[in-house]
Amino acid sequence: HVQLVESGGGSVQAGGSLTLACVASGNYFYRYCMAWFRQAAGKEREGVASIGSQGSIMYADGVKGRFTVSQDNGKNTLSLQMNSLKPEDTAMYYCVAKGDPCRETWSVSTAYVYWGQGTQVTVS
Repeated sequence: HVQLVESGGGSVQAGGSLTLACVASGNYFYRYCMAWFRQAAGKEREGVASIGSQGSIMYADGVKGRFTVSQDNGKNTLSLQMNSLKPEDTAMYYCVAKGDPCRETWSVSTAYVYWGQGTQVTVS
């Protein structure tokens, strides 16, 4: 069983930056496919970025070149560095985990077993 706790959300002006962090409890953190999802008001959840146990990384097209996902296995921490933020990035951001590998289901929300409580990001 894995528990995920996000932090780092907040309000920022367009063009600004934020870094989200997710701390995972439980063992074998490094064996999971970890990802960030987001859900804007009135919209479906969408995959933002994922990172697999072997370091393979995937990004949604809309965040490529602006967001960077990383993990620190020693600290059981997943991070999302978000630069050049846009109003359309406004959403609740969730840290999620599922069995590795990520593969083509990395952006499918129903594939993920573990979800954090979410952290709000607002870009104005």
